[in-house]
Amino acid sequence: MRPKLEDVAKRANVSKTTVSRVLNNRGYLSQKTIDKVNQAIEELNYQPNVVARQLYNKKTNIIGLLFPTVANPFFGELVEALEKKLYEDGYKVLIGNSMNNTKKESDYLNQLLSEQVDGLIVGTHNQGIQEYKYQNLPIVAIDRVMNEDIPVIESDNYQGGRFATKELIEQGAKNIIHTNGPSELETPAKRRRIAYEETMKEHDLIPNTITLDFNIPYQEKKKIFYDLFETYPDVDGIFASNDMDAALILQVAKEKRIRVPEDLLLVGYDGTLMTRSILPDLTTIIQPIDEMAEMAIDILMKRINKKETEKEYILPVKIWRGKTSKKDSYK
Repeated sequence: MRPKLEDVAKRANVSKTTVSRVLNNRGYLSQKTIDKVNQAIEELNYQPNVVARQLYNKKTNIIGLLFPTVANPFFGELVEALEKKLYEDGYKVLIGNSMNNTKKESDYLNQLLSEQVDGLIVGTHNQGIQEYKYQNLPIVAIDRVMNEDIPVIESDNYQGGRFATKELIEQGAKNIIHTNGPSELETPAKRRRIAYEETMKEHDLIPNTITLDFNIPYQEKKKIFYDLFETYPDVDGIFASNDMDAALILQVAKEKRIRVPEDLLLVGYDGTLMTRSILPDLTTIIQPIDEMAEMAIDILMKRINKKETEKEYILPVKIWRGKTSKKDSYK
């Protein structure tokens, strides 16, 4: 009887998906696994089904989207914009929420690869995932540096950081704190911190950045903000790295009877439509979500069609001036 794919998988003690990936040279696999599969193929004299392989390599019109969580307004609106534009272009999408979990991201990535997606658009924050080193699959990153080969779509984080910090300074704040993600994370968003620190020094002010991990539970983060006001009682301005943190800071300030903007000036970051609808008084930096989605898809299509692309694409930001950054706004 002619050996089948499952016979090879059983002999090599791997899954059928792994055998298929070896046969079609798709996805990241260790050399040890590749050697085991090839040895099993040779021992069984397995002959791949040519028709099946042609079907395997056929364009699927499926794009994988991998982001931390669509529960976050920024990622939720970004994924919505990507899905809408891809659907209009004749593509279906498979979406994975990594929840900042490295294992979950690896699992999703392997699943997307096994589903024969034509390309990936990713915006997760995990590091050291080996599968991304496989460079035959077109990948575009949004606001994340992955490797030298994968182009990055981003808003102008540095300019956004300057806008936010200058807004606070010009409205009279001097003891300004900036909240930001881990400094070791390879993401263009760290330029917000650089811009904040440089702008503070330009005005002879002392920068103070507080680092927050992405995986901090809500109650723990709330306690950090409570402690912030206890540790720095003179703080009169905060530049939050995202609007979710800014909203939580507003809540903590209200509970501690710190008046915004009379006692504390506040600027957030992201400026999603949802945030501006629910918290119209929050001053924030608006990232151009629709333009970022359009650019990501355009660059991914170029990668799929083997066209040259740049390493980095930076889109302009603008400031939404609410009442939280104006001390005279309630006069």
